[in-house]
Amino acid sequence: MKTAESPAGSIYDIEGVISSLLRWGVLASLLLLSIGTLLCFIYSNDYGVHGGSAADLQALIRPEAVMSFTLAEFFRGLASGQGQSLILAGLILLIATPVLRVAISVVTFAVEKDWIFVGITSVVLLFLLFSFFLGKLG
Repeated sequence: MKTAESPAGSIYDIEGVISSLLRWGVLASLLLLSIGTLLCFIYSNDYGVHGGSAADLQALIRPEAVMSFTLAEFFRGLASGQGQSLILAGLILLIATPVLRVAISVVTFAVEKDWIFVGITSVVLLFLLFSFFLGKLG
């Protein structure tokens, strides 16, 4: 519905979309993380309801623990409902939500032909993507 204050396609519409994106992205991430954590504790023989020692749990949560996880294992785990894959999907969604918000802002500013903000927001997006690349290297 068009009104005098907020015509269709205005910045107010985009702000609503971005607000919804952030809200639903965080809620979906929380749901994936919660379900994944619950499944990890329910269906694991190393810890949780089936028993296991305190050393088993410490091995899982120690800072130096490295999880070897390929993309194929990730998708296989998602398809079979494995807790670790759901947790990883929740974390990826949590990280991707604000990045997608910045990407939408770049497009929005370009449509509005606000080139200064396109430049500034593009630099922010490049910094975000570059930081992921640096994190993967180091």
